[in-house]
Amino acid sequence: MKQRFLLCCLLCTVIATVFAQDENTLLRQIAGEKNDSIRIEQIIRLFALHQDTDPLKDMQAAKNLLQHAYDAEDRVSEAMALSEIGYAYKSIGDMTNGLDFAIRALDLAEDLRNNELDALIRINLGVVYKDLADYPKAIALFSDAATKMAAEKNDKIQSWALMNLAQVYYDNGKTDSALMYAQRTYELVVRTGYTTYLGFICTQLGKIHARLGNTSLANGFFEMAIRDAQTKNAPKYISQAYFGLAEFQQQRSQNDSAIIYATRSVEEVAHTSLFVLSMKPAKLLSSLYEGKNNDSTIKYLKLFIAANDSLYNLRSIQQVQVLSFENELHQQQLAKEKQEAEVKRQQNIQYVLMALGIVAFIFVVLLLSRTFITNERMIEFLGVIALLLVFEFLNLLLHPMLVKITHHSPVQMLLALVCIGGILAPLHHKAEKWAIKKILEKNKRVRLESARRTIEKLEKEL
Repeated sequence: MKQRFLLCCLLCTVIATVFAQDENTLLRQIAGEKNDSIRIEQIIRLFALHQDTDPLKDMQAAKNLLQHAYDAEDRVSEAMALSEIGYAYKSIGDMTNGLDFAIRALDLAEDLRNNELDALIRINLGVVYKDLADYPKAIALFSDAATKMAAEKNDKIQSWALMNLAQVYYDNGKTDSALMYAQRTYELVVRTGYTTYLGFICTQLGKIHARLGNTSLANGFFEMAIRDAQTKNAPKYISQAYFGLAEFQQQRSQNDSAIIYATRSVEEVAHTSLFVLSMKPAKLLSSLYEGKNNDSTIKYLKLFIAANDSLYNLRSIQQVQVLSFENELHQQQLAKEKQEAEVKRQQNIQYVLMALGIVAFIFVVLLLSRTFITNERMIEFLGVIALLLVFEFLNLLLHPMLVKITHHSPVQMLLALVCIGGILAPLHHKAEKWAIKKILEKNKRVRLESARRTIEKLEKEL
Protein backbone atom coordinates (compact mmCIF):
# COMPACT_ATOMS: atom_id res chain seq x y z
CA MET A 1 0.00 0.00 0.00
CA LYS A 2 2.85 2.34 0.92
CA GLN A 3 4.60 1.60 -2.38
CA ARG A 4 1.43 2.42 -4.32
CA PHE A 5 1.08 5.70 -2.44
CA LEU A 6 4.70 6.64 -3.18
CA LEU A 7 4.23 5.67 -6.83
CA CYS A 8 1.13 7.90 -7.07
CA CYS A 9 3.02 10.80 -5.48
CA LEU A 10 5.90 10.34 -7.93
CA LEU A 11 3.50 10.19 -10.87
CA CYS A 12 1.71 13.38 -9.74
CA THR A 13 5.09 15.13 -9.36
CA VAL A 14 6.15 14.09 -12.87
CA ILE A 15 2.82 15.25 -14.37
CA ALA A 16 3.02 18.57 -12.51
CA THR A 17 6.61 19.07 -13.75
CA VAL A 18 5.59 18.35 -17.36
CA PHE A 19 2.67 20.79 -17.13
CA ALA A 20 4.94 23.44 -15.60
CA GLN A 21 7.45 22.97 -18.42
CA ASP A 22 4.69 23.23 -21.02
CA GLU A 23 3.36 26.38 -19.38
CA ASN A 24 6.78 28.04 -19.14
CA THR A 25 7.58 27.08 -22.73
CA LEU A 26 4.31 28.57 -23.98
CA LEU A 27 4.84 31.76 -21.95
CA ARG A 28 8.30 32.18 -23.52
CA GLN A 29 6.84 31.61 -26.99
CA ILE A 30 4.08 34.15 -26.34
CA ALA A 31 6.61 36.72 -25.11
CA GLY A 32 8.67 36.34 -28.29
CA GLU A 33 5.81 36.23 -30.83
CA LYS A 34 5.00 39.41 -32.76
CA ASN A 35 2.11 38.13 -34.90
CA ASP A 36 -1.20 38.67 -33.05
CA SER A 37 -2.98 35.62 -34.54
CA ILE A 38 -0.16 33.23 -33.71
CA ARG A 39 0.14 34.71 -30.22
CA ILE A 40 -3.61 34.28 -29.62
CA GLU A 41 -3.34 30.60 -30.70
CA GLN A 42 -0.44 30.09 -28.26
CA ILE A 43 -2.48 31.69 -25.45
CA ILE A 44 -5.41 29.36 -26.23
CA ARG A 45 -3.03 26.38 -25.86
CA LEU A 46 -1.72 27.80 -22.57
CA PHE A 47 -5.21 28.04 -21.07
CA ALA A 48 -6.22 24.64 -22.45
CA LEU A 49 -3.73 23.03 -20.00
CA HIS A 50 -5.99 23.67 -16.97
CA GLN A 51 -9.21 25.31 -18.18
CA ASP A 52 -11.50 22.29 -17.73
CA THR A 53 -9.64 20.60 -14.87
CA ASP A 54 -8.23 23.12 -12.38
CA PRO A 55 -9.62 26.69 -12.34
CA LEU A 56 -6.99 27.88 -9.85
CA LYS A 57 -4.09 26.72 -12.01
CA ASP A 58 -5.87 28.31 -14.97
CA MET A 59 -6.17 31.53 -12.95
CA GLN A 60 -2.47 31.42 -12.05
CA ALA A 61 -1.47 30.89 -15.69
CA ALA A 62 -3.64 33.89 -16.65
CA LYS A 63 -1.99 35.99 -13.91
CA ASN A 64 1.47 35.07 -15.23
CA LEU A 65 0.36 36.04 -18.72
CA LEU A 66 -1.04 39.32 -17.36
CA GLN A 67 2.35 40.16 -15.82
CA HIS A 68 4.03 39.51 -19.19
CA ALA A 69 1.41 41.74 -20.85
CA TYR A 70 2.14 44.60 -18.41
CA ASP A 71 5.92 44.24 -18.83
CA ALA A 72 5.78 44.07 -22.64
CA GLU A 73 2.84 46.48 -23.05
CA ASP A 74 1.10 43.65 -24.93
CA ARG A 75 -2.57 44.65 -24.92
CA VAL A 76 -3.71 41.51 -26.79
CA SER A 77 -2.25 39.27 -24.08
CA GLU A 78 -3.66 41.61 -21.42
CA ALA A 79 -7.19 41.26 -22.82
CA MET A 80 -6.87 37.46 -23.08
CA ALA A 81 -5.51 37.20 -19.52
CA LEU A 82 -8.30 39.34 -18.03
CA SER A 83 -10.92 37.28 -19.91
CA GLU A 84 -9.46 33.99 -18.66
CA ILE A 85 -9.32 35.24 -15.07
CA GLY A 86 -13.03 36.01 -15.43
CA TYR A 87 -13.67 32.51 -16.79
CA ALA A 88 -11.75 30.94 -13.89
CA TYR A 89 -13.73 32.97 -11.35
CA LYS A 90 -16.93 31.77 -13.05
CA SER A 91 -15.70 28.17 -12.82
CA ILE A 92 -15.35 28.38 -9.03
CA GLY A 93 -18.77 30.03 -8.67
CA ASP A 94 -17.67 33.66 -8.13
CA MET A 95 -19.93 35.20 -10.77
CA THR A 96 -19.39 38.81 -9.61
CA ASN A 97 -15.64 38.79 -10.23
CA GLY A 98 -16.15 36.59 -13.28
CA LEU A 99 -18.42 39.19 -14.87
CA ASP A 100 -16.19 42.10 -13.83
CA PHE A 101 -13.01 40.70 -15.43
CA ALA A 102 -14.85 39.50 -18.55
CA ILE A 103 -16.34 42.98 -19.14
CA ARG A 104 -12.95 44.65 -18.58
CA ALA A 105 -11.47 42.30 -21.17
CA LEU A 106 -14.18 43.12 -23.71
CA ASP A 107 -13.69 46.89 -23.21
CA LEU A 108 -10.00 46.45 -23.98
CA ALA A 109 -10.63 44.14 -26.96
CA GLU A 110 -13.06 46.61 -28.54
CA ASP A 111 -10.30 49.25 -28.50
CA LEU A 112 -7.85 46.88 -30.24
CA ARG A 113 -10.17 46.11 -33.19
CA ASN A 114 -9.00 42.48 -33.54
CA ASN A 115 -11.96 40.31 -34.61
CA GLU A 116 -10.43 37.02 -33.43
CA LEU A 117 -9.62 38.44 -30.00
CA ASP A 118 -13.03 40.13 -29.81
CA ALA A 119 -14.85 36.87 -30.63
CA LEU A 120 -12.94 34.84 -28.01
CA ILE A 121 -13.65 37.36 -25.28
CA ARG A 122 -17.32 37.63 -26.25
CA ILE A 123 -17.60 33.84 -25.93
CA ASN A 124 -16.09 33.89 -22.41
CA LEU A 125 -18.38 36.75 -21.37
CA GLY A 126 -21.34 34.94 -22.94
CA VAL A 127 -20.57 31.84 -20.86
CA VAL A 128 -20.73 33.95 -17.68
CA TYR A 129 -24.11 35.41 -18.72
CA LYS A 130 -25.31 31.89 -19.64
CA ASP A 131 -24.49 30.63 -16.14
CA LEU A 132 -26.28 33.67 -14.71
CA ALA A 133 -29.33 32.67 -16.85
CA ASP A 134 -29.20 36.05 -18.61
CA TYR A 135 -29.99 34.37 -21.91
CA PRO A 136 -30.60 37.43 -24.16
CA LYS A 137 -27.14 38.87 -23.41
CA ALA A 138 -25.48 35.46 -23.81
CA ILE A 139 -27.22 34.88 -27.17
CA ALA A 140 -26.21 38.35 -28.45
CA LEU A 141 -22.55 37.77 -27.51
CA PHE A 142 -22.36 34.25 -28.99
CA SER A 143 -24.13 35.39 -32.17
CA ASP A 144 -21.71 38.31 -32.66
CA ALA A 145 -18.74 35.98 -32.17
CA ALA A 146 -20.13 33.39 -34.62
CA THR A 147 -20.81 36.04 -37.29
CA LYS A 148 -17.33 37.57 -37.00
CA MET A 149 -15.60 34.20 -37.15
CA ALA A 150 -17.68 33.08 -40.14
CA ALA A 151 -16.52 36.22 -41.96
CA GLU A 152 -12.90 35.51 -40.93
CA LYS A 153 -13.30 31.82 -41.90
CA ASN A 154 -12.06 30.81 -38.44
CA ASP A 155 -13.93 27.50 -38.12
CA LYS A 156 -12.55 26.56 -34.71
CA ILE A 157 -13.69 29.65 -32.81
CA GLN A 158 -16.92 29.74 -34.83
CA SER A 159 -17.69 26.20 -33.63
CA TRP A 160 -17.20 27.30 -29.99
CA ALA A 161 -19.69 30.14 -30.45
CA LEU A 162 -22.23 27.87 -32.19
CA MET A 163 -22.10 25.08 -29.60
CA ASN A 164 -22.59 27.66 -26.83
CA LEU A 165 -25.58 29.05 -28.72
CA ALA A 166 -27.01 25.52 -28.88
CA GLN A 167 -26.48 25.10 -25.14
CA VAL A 168 -28.04 28.43 -24.15
CA TYR A 169 -31.12 27.79 -26.33
CA TYR A 170 -31.43 24.29 -24.80
CA ASP A 171 -31.19 25.71 -21.26
CA ASN A 172 -33.77 28.34 -22.20
CA GLY A 173 -36.23 25.67 -23.38
CA LYS A 174 -36.02 26.68 -27.08
CA THR A 175 -35.32 23.19 -28.38
CA ASP A 176 -35.81 23.87 -32.11
CA SER A 177 -33.22 26.68 -32.06
CA ALA A 178 -30.91 24.49 -29.96
CA LEU A 179 -31.19 21.74 -32.57
CA MET A 180 -30.41 24.13 -35.42
CA TYR A 181 -27.21 25.44 -33.83
CA ALA A 182 -26.08 22.04 -32.53
CA GLN A 183 -26.55 20.56 -36.02
CA ARG A 184 -24.61 23.47 -37.59
CA THR A 185 -21.79 22.92 -35.09
CA TYR A 186 -21.71 19.18 -35.78
CA GLU A 187 -21.58 19.70 -39.55
CA LEU A 188 -18.86 22.34 -39.18
CA VAL A 189 -16.53 20.23 -37.01
CA VAL A 190 -17.01 17.11 -39.15
CA ARG A 191 -16.36 19.08 -42.36
CA THR A 192 -13.24 20.83 -41.01
CA GLY A 193 -11.85 17.91 -39.00
CA TYR A 194 -11.70 19.97 -35.77
CA THR A 195 -13.12 17.32 -33.43
CA THR A 196 -11.82 18.40 -30.00
CA TYR A 197 -15.36 18.91 -28.69
CA LEU A 198 -17.13 16.38 -30.92
CA GLY A 199 -18.12 14.24 -27.89
CA PHE A 200 -19.65 17.24 -26.13
CA ILE A 201 -21.52 18.27 -29.31
CA CYS A 202 -22.88 14.75 -29.80
CA THR A 203 -24.05 14.72 -26.17
CA GLN A 204 -25.81 18.03 -26.87
CA LEU A 205 -27.54 16.53 -29.91
CA GLY A 206 -28.48 13.42 -27.92
CA LYS A 207 -30.13 15.51 -25.18
CA ILE A 208 -31.94 17.68 -27.76
CA HIS A 209 -33.31 14.70 -29.68
CA ALA A 210 -34.28 13.05 -26.37
CA ARG A 211 -36.33 16.12 -25.49
CA LEU A 212 -37.91 16.06 -28.96
CA GLY A 213 -38.76 12.37 -28.56
CA ASN A 214 -36.49 11.17 -31.40
CA THR A 215 -35.43 7.95 -29.66
CA SER A 216 -33.19 6.41 -32.32
CA LEU A 217 -31.38 9.69 -33.05
CA ALA A 218 -30.87 10.38 -29.34
CA ASN A 219 -29.39 6.90 -28.75
CA GLY A 220 -27.20 7.26 -31.83
CA PHE A 221 -25.71 10.59 -30.78
CA PHE A 222 -25.13 9.45 -27.18
CA GLU A 223 -23.27 6.38 -28.48
CA MET A 224 -21.20 8.57 -30.83
CA ALA A 225 -20.36 10.86 -27.91
CA ILE A 226 -19.21 7.92 -25.78
CA ARG A 227 -17.07 6.44 -28.58
CA ASP A 228 -15.42 9.78 -29.33
CA ALA A 229 -14.70 10.52 -25.65
CA GLN A 230 -13.30 7.01 -25.15
CA THR A 231 -11.04 7.46 -28.18
CA LYS A 232 -9.72 10.70 -26.66
CA ASN A 233 -9.55 9.14 -23.16
CA ALA A 234 -11.62 12.03 -21.75
CA PRO A 235 -13.36 10.87 -18.53
CA LYS A 236 -15.29 14.13 -18.21
CA TYR A 237 -17.02 13.79 -21.57
CA ILE A 238 -17.55 10.01 -21.19
CA SER A 239 -19.26 10.62 -17.84
CA GLN A 240 -21.42 13.41 -19.28
CA ALA A 241 -22.52 11.26 -22.23
CA TYR A 242 -23.43 8.29 -20.00
CA PHE A 243 -25.35 10.59 -17.65
CA GLY A 244 -27.28 12.12 -20.57
CA LEU A 245 -28.13 8.62 -21.77
CA ALA A 246 -29.18 7.57 -18.25
CA GLU A 247 -31.54 10.56 -17.95
CA PHE A 248 -32.98 9.74 -21.36
CA GLN A 249 -33.64 6.11 -20.36
CA GLN A 250 -35.25 7.23 -17.10
CA GLN A 251 -37.59 9.53 -19.08
CA ARG A 252 -38.62 6.49 -21.15
CA SER A 253 -39.21 4.50 -17.92
CA GLN A 254 -36.32 2.20 -18.85
CA ASN A 255 -35.01 2.26 -15.29
CA ASP A 256 -32.78 -0.81 -15.58
CA SER A 257 -30.93 0.77 -18.54
CA ALA A 258 -30.84 4.08 -16.70
CA ILE A 259 -29.15 2.40 -13.72
CA ILE A 260 -26.51 0.80 -15.99
CA TYR A 261 -25.61 4.10 -17.70
CA ALA A 262 -25.69 6.19 -14.52
CA THR A 263 -23.40 3.64 -12.85
CA ARG A 264 -20.94 3.91 -15.75
CA SER A 265 -21.11 7.70 -15.47
CA VAL A 266 -20.08 7.45 -11.82
CA GLU A 267 -17.33 4.89 -12.51
CA GLU A 268 -15.66 7.05 -15.18
CA VAL A 269 -14.83 9.81 -12.69
CA ALA A 270 -14.84 7.89 -9.41
CA HIS A 271 -11.05 7.76 -9.00
CA THR A 272 -10.10 10.96 -10.79
CA SER A 273 -9.78 14.67 -9.95
CA LEU A 274 -13.23 15.03 -11.55
CA PHE A 275 -14.88 13.04 -8.75
CA VAL A 276 -17.39 15.84 -8.08
CA LEU A 277 -18.97 15.08 -11.49
CA SER A 278 -20.32 11.88 -9.94
CA MET A 279 -22.73 13.91 -7.81
CA LYS A 280 -25.62 14.12 -10.32
CA PRO A 281 -25.49 10.49 -11.53
CA ALA A 282 -25.17 9.29 -7.90
CA LYS A 283 -28.27 11.27 -6.99
CA LEU A 284 -30.10 9.77 -9.99
CA LEU A 285 -29.02 6.24 -8.96
CA SER A 286 -30.21 6.83 -5.39
CA SER A 287 -33.67 7.81 -6.67
CA LEU A 288 -33.76 4.88 -9.16
CA TYR A 289 -32.96 2.33 -6.44
CA GLU A 290 -35.36 3.88 -3.92
CA GLY A 291 -37.97 1.28 -2.94
CA LYS A 292 -36.14 -1.46 -4.89
CA ASN A 293 -32.81 -1.94 -3.15
CA ASN A 294 -32.22 -0.13 0.10
CA ASP A 295 -28.53 -1.04 0.23
CA SER A 296 -27.91 0.48 -3.22
CA THR A 297 -30.04 3.50 -2.34
CA ILE A 298 -27.92 4.13 0.76
CA LYS A 299 -24.69 3.41 -1.17
CA TYR A 300 -25.36 6.02 -3.86
CA LEU A 301 -26.86 8.48 -1.42
CA LYS A 302 -23.59 8.29 0.53
CA LEU A 303 -21.68 8.73 -2.73
CA PHE A 304 -23.79 11.79 -3.55
CA ILE A 305 -23.12 13.21 -0.07
CA ALA A 306 -19.39 12.45 -0.40
CA ALA A 307 -19.24 14.15 -3.83
CA ASN A 308 -21.17 17.12 -2.45
CA ASP A 309 -18.82 17.34 0.55
CA SER A 310 -15.87 17.05 -1.81
CA LEU A 311 -17.24 19.91 -3.88
CA TYR A 312 -17.81 21.98 -0.73
CA ASN A 313 -14.29 21.23 0.58
CA LEU A 314 -12.79 21.96 -2.81
CA ARG A 315 -14.54 25.31 -2.94
CA SER A 316 -13.46 26.10 0.63
CA ILE A 317 -9.83 25.38 -0.29
CA GLN A 318 -10.24 27.35 -3.50
CA GLN A 319 -11.57 30.37 -1.60
CA VAL A 320 -8.45 30.41 0.60
CA GLN A 321 -6.21 30.11 -2.47
CA VAL A 322 -8.22 32.78 -4.28
CA LEU A 323 -7.58 35.24 -1.44
CA SER A 324 -3.84 34.75 -1.96
CA PHE A 325 -4.28 35.05 -5.73
CA GLU A 326 -6.32 38.26 -5.36
CA ASN A 327 -3.62 39.78 -3.16
CA GLU A 328 -0.99 38.97 -5.81
CA LEU A 329 -3.24 40.37 -8.53
CA HIS A 330 -3.80 43.55 -6.49
CA GLN A 331 -0.05 44.03 -6.02
CA GLN A 332 0.42 43.41 -9.74
CA GLN A 333 -2.19 46.06 -10.55
CA LEU A 334 -0.61 48.55 -8.12
CA ALA A 335 2.79 48.01 -9.74
CA LYS A 336 1.26 48.59 -13.18
CA GLU A 337 -0.49 51.77 -12.03
CA LYS A 338 2.75 53.01 -10.44
CA GLN A 339 4.63 52.30 -13.68
CA GLU A 340 1.97 54.06 -15.77
CA ALA A 341 2.04 57.06 -13.41
CA GLU A 342 5.82 57.26 -13.73
CA VAL A 343 5.62 57.07 -17.53
CA LYS A 344 2.93 59.78 -17.52
CA ARG A 345 5.07 61.93 -15.24
CA GLN A 346 8.07 61.55 -17.54
CA GLN A 347 5.90 62.46 -20.54
CA ASN A 348 4.56 65.55 -18.76
CA ILE A 349 8.11 66.62 -17.87
CA GLN A 350 9.14 66.20 -21.50
CA TYR A 351 6.13 68.23 -22.69
CA VAL A 352 6.99 71.03 -20.22
CA LEU A 353 10.65 71.00 -21.27
CA MET A 354 9.67 71.07 -24.96
CA ALA A 355 7.31 73.99 -24.35
CA LEU A 356 10.01 75.89 -22.42
CA GLY A 357 12.53 75.06 -25.15
CA ILE A 358 10.24 76.42 -27.87
CA VAL A 359 9.57 79.61 -25.89
CA ALA A 360 13.31 80.03 -25.24
CA PHE A 361 14.12 79.45 -28.90
CA ILE A 362 11.56 82.08 -30.02
CA PHE A 363 12.91 84.50 -27.41
CA VAL A 364 16.50 83.96 -28.63
CA VAL A 365 15.42 84.50 -32.26
CA LEU A 366 13.70 87.76 -31.32
CA LEU A 367 16.69 88.86 -29.26
CA LEU A 368 19.23 88.07 -31.96
CA SER A 369 17.13 89.71 -34.65
CA ARG A 370 17.46 92.99 -32.72
CA THR A 371 21.18 92.71 -32.10
CA PHE A 372 23.50 90.29 -33.86
CA ILE A 373 21.66 88.87 -36.90
CA THR A 374 21.62 91.17 -39.91
CA ASN A 375 21.09 88.58 -42.65
CA GLU A 376 17.41 88.55 -43.72
CA ARG A 377 17.58 84.97 -44.98
CA MET A 378 18.90 83.80 -41.63
CA ILE A 379 16.01 85.57 -39.87
CA GLU A 380 13.49 83.95 -42.24
CA PHE A 381 15.03 80.50 -41.69
CA LEU A 382 14.99 80.79 -37.88
CA GLY A 383 11.44 82.16 -37.97
CA VAL A 384 10.22 79.20 -40.02
CA ILE A 385 11.93 76.78 -37.60
CA ALA A 386 10.30 78.49 -34.60
CA LEU A 387 6.82 78.34 -36.13
CA LEU A 388 7.28 74.70 -37.20
CA LEU A 389 8.23 73.81 -33.64
CA VAL A 390 5.07 75.51 -32.31
CA PHE A 391 2.68 73.83 -34.72
CA GLU A 392 4.31 70.37 -34.50
CA PHE A 393 4.16 70.65 -30.72
CA LEU A 394 0.42 71.34 -30.98
CA ASN A 395 0.05 68.31 -33.27
CA LEU A 396 1.94 66.17 -30.75
CA LEU A 397 -0.40 67.26 -27.95
CA LEU A 398 -3.50 66.50 -30.04
CA HIS A 399 -2.35 63.02 -31.18
CA PRO A 400 -3.21 61.03 -27.96
CA MET A 401 -6.69 62.57 -27.98
CA LEU A 402 -7.14 61.51 -31.63
CA VAL A 403 -6.07 57.94 -30.85
CA LYS A 404 -8.64 57.75 -28.06
CA ILE A 405 -11.44 59.16 -30.23
CA THR A 406 -10.68 57.07 -33.35
CA HIS A 407 -9.72 53.83 -31.51
CA HIS A 408 -6.61 53.44 -33.73
CA SER A 409 -8.75 53.24 -36.89
CA PRO A 410 -6.36 54.13 -39.80
CA VAL A 411 -9.14 55.66 -41.91
CA GLN A 412 -10.47 57.81 -39.06
CA MET A 413 -6.93 58.83 -38.03
CA LEU A 414 -6.16 59.88 -41.62
CA LEU A 415 -9.34 61.96 -41.86
CA ALA A 416 -8.68 63.60 -38.48
CA LEU A 417 -5.08 64.45 -39.39
CA VAL A 418 -6.20 65.87 -42.75
CA CYS A 419 -8.76 68.07 -40.94
CA ILE A 420 -6.14 69.27 -38.44
CA GLY A 421 -3.70 69.89 -41.28
CA GLY A 422 -6.37 71.82 -43.15
CA ILE A 423 -6.77 74.10 -40.13
CA LEU A 424 -3.13 74.38 -39.06
CA ALA A 425 -1.54 74.81 -42.52
CA PRO A 426 -3.27 78.13 -43.37
CA LEU A 427 -2.73 79.35 -39.80
CA HIS A 428 0.93 78.38 -40.05
CA HIS A 429 1.30 80.20 -43.38
CA LYS A 430 -0.38 83.39 -42.10
CA ALA A 431 1.53 83.32 -38.82
CA GLU A 432 4.79 82.72 -40.64
CA LYS A 433 4.16 85.63 -43.02
CA TRP A 434 3.11 88.00 -40.22
CA ALA A 435 5.81 87.02 -37.71
CA ILE A 436 8.73 87.04 -40.14
CA LYS A 437 7.55 90.32 -41.67
CA LYS A 438 7.42 91.91 -38.22
CA ILE A 439 10.87 90.54 -37.28
CA LEU A 440 12.38 91.76 -40.55
CA GLU A 441 10.83 95.22 -40.18
CA LYS A 442 12.11 95.46 -36.63
CA ASN A 443 15.53 94.25 -37.75
CA LYS A 444 15.60 96.90 -40.50
CA ARG A 445 14.62 99.63 -38.05
CA VAL A 446 17.37 98.47 -35.68
CA ARG A 447 19.89 98.47 -38.50
CA LEU A 448 18.74 101.90 -39.76
CA GLU A 449 18.91 103.29 -36.24
CA SER A 450 22.36 101.82 -35.83
CA ALA A 451 23.43 103.30 -39.19
CA ARG A 452 21.95 106.71 -38.25
CA ARG A 453 23.89 106.78 -34.98
CA THR A 454 27.06 105.82 -36.80
CA ILE A 455 26.59 108.64 -39.36
CA GLU A 456 25.90 111.17 -36.62
CA LYS A 457 29.01 110.04 -34.79
CA LEU A 458 31.11 110.42 -37.93
CA GLU A 459 29.66 113.86 -38.67
CA LYS A 460 30.57 115.04 -35.17
CA GLU A 461 34.11 113.78 -35.57
CA LEU A 462 34.43 115.69 -38.85
